Amino acid sequence: MAALDNANPTILSESELATHRQRRRNRGDGPKKSGIRELLMAKPSYSLDPFYLSDFSDTDSDDSSVEPIDEQEIYDLIAPISDPEHPLSLESLGVVKLQDVHLVSPPDLTNPAALSRVLVELTPTVTHCSLATVIGLGVRVRLEQALPPSYRVEVKIKEGTHSQADEVNKQLADKERVAAALENDNLMGILKKMMKPCMET
Repeated sequence: MAALDNANPTILSESELATHRQRRRNRGDGPKKSGIRELLMAKPSYSLDPFYLSDFSDTDSDDSSVEPIDEQEIYDLIAPISDPEHPLSLESLGVVKLQDVHLVSPPDLTNPAALSRVLVELTPTVTHCSLATVIGLGVRVRLEQALPPSYRVEVKIKEGTHSQADEVNKQLADKERVAAALENDNLMGILKKMMKPCMET
């Protein structure tokens, strides 16, 4: 068995984690979750997608107006993703943090051509983490599949936290390399394992 990059990672306590919003949807009434390949590869149908953010509405009224997506909701989507080396969430390892989720929304949300931009900065558990690209890919795919098409997603390694941050960031920003990576069966198996906790919440 290969040696772990970080055999003894620091695990954050419950009090150090950002609070999650409760989903209003009755778990038994929702749409059935598709297979991971379909989830990762298919263009999502946002009215049917089990990860679409309508599940995160925190209002108790029957008002049909759509509430804007915020940083907390984006964080809640990626926090449960499992680390590829440890049976722990990216949230509990401090790889994803609420303060490192940045959202820039256009002033006029009713304009269909207006784009919102999401930037997630990741903090690897060690500066030489060999799986930083895989983790970044998982976060990027998760958000691209869960957010409406008017959102543009960027995932980067936080400055000063990885010895090869520039190379990892270049890979994560290259759409063709990301698409090619998703054709790799071994990588798909890793992503399926990483995403499993997201499907259970």
